[in-house]
Amino acid sequence: MNLKTVSPKNKIDTYDVEKIRRDFPVLLQKVHGQKLCYLDNAATTQKPRSVIDAVSRYYETINSNVHRGVHSLSEMATQAYEDSRTTVKNFINAASEKEIIFTRGTTEAINLVAHSYGKINLKEGDEVLITNMEHHSNIVPWQLICEEKNAKLKVVPVNNDGELIFEEFEKQLNERTKIVSVVYVSNSLGTINPVKKIIDKAHSFGIPVLLDGAQAIQHLKIDVQELDCDFFAFSGHKIYGPTGIGVLYGREKLLESMPPYMGGGDMISKVTFEKTTYNELPHKFEAGTPHISGAIGLAEALRYINKIGIKKISAYEKEILNYAASSLLQVNGLKVIGQAKEKSSVISFVFDNIHPHDVGTFLDFEGIAVRTGHHCTQPLMDRFNIPATTRASFALYNTKEEVDILVNGLKKVLEVFN
Repeated sequence: MNLKTVSPKNKIDTYDVEKIRRDFPVLLQKVHGQKLCYLDNAATTQKPRSVIDAVSRYYETINSNVHRGVHSLSEMATQAYEDSRTTVKNFINAASEKEIIFTRGTTEAINLVAHSYGKINLKEGDEVLITNMEHHSNIVPWQLICEEKNAKLKVVPVNNDGELIFEEFEKQLNERTKIVSVVYVSNSLGTINPVKKIIDKAHSFGIPVLLDGAQAIQHLKIDVQELDCDFFAFSGHKIYGPTGIGVLYGREKLLESMPPYMGGGDMISKVTFEKTTYNELPHKFEAGTPHISGAIGLAEALRYINKIGIKKISAYEKEILNYAASSLLQVNGLKVIGQAKEKSSVISFVFDNIHPHDVGTFLDFEGIAVRTGHHCTQPLMDRFNIPATTRASFALYNTKEEVDILVNGLKKVLEVFN
């Protein structure tokens, strides 16, 4: 196996991973009598005690609906909810709270853009440009709006290392391209796309860019103004926050021009049977009672990340990724899928004669949690002519000892199945 590794710029010597691990109650348990080795972080991350407590505290002390009540609980809940929006704004360096839309997750955020932006900007013969490594959530919404508008969905290919072929991206940009929607970090391969380069090139044609940041937000420093992206979507549960909460960042000017995605309470200014006028940003896109506790929990997760430092986390995770890449060389017959030069904390692999589902099931009985399957990237699996992979994905609390446990587990897999 010719496995390329990722080298950190600086070795971490002040990162107390054992102290961090104590913040995550779920990591203290055993599975099938074995100490839990959780390596499924690309699917969802575990939650620190501070996030769990923040959600519980909301329900125990200020549980109420927001924006509508004049009583004390409603006012406190509204303040906490809107303070959470400010925390998100600061975390990704958006220009205004008006640019932060709370959603159920990355999927809803992309659907919002596809159907709201696409509704007024796509017409027959227009094109939407994505890549071969997209999650289904960044494929299907664009297919739906393209079918509705008789527009075309164009796909930029990837090379054998799982890297975007930038020259092909340049070739496919033209006057018919109305939006580029691209994953920042591949959930299947770990590939970090050259998003700044993509954005600059698209903007030279006057084309807006949406970034699927679901796998980037927890690993990389995100500054939407520096990136100059037009939309950025991410999910709370990927960055140590609750499930069911996510964020769409959008340029204020673009969001102002877009019609509401859903209708109902709180996104209105005035309703009559003849006509409805819409609320101002960001509320125009937040119909109905929001996930209040989720927003509060997400804000607490972002504060937790800030306390440690995203740059320190990123460097530590690179060290773990580098160690895992080297260690997996010990496993006979293991082939890594995706060996990009710029890569985040994901290693996907296959064995010639052992199905990934068998690998994952066996590892579970060793206390090791990995993900198996197509990872909601079936077109990418087709590109590499495989049905599925086993994926180990790392987070701020994983250790080199856990990498060793994974390697030993895989050696046992070979002994049993061979």
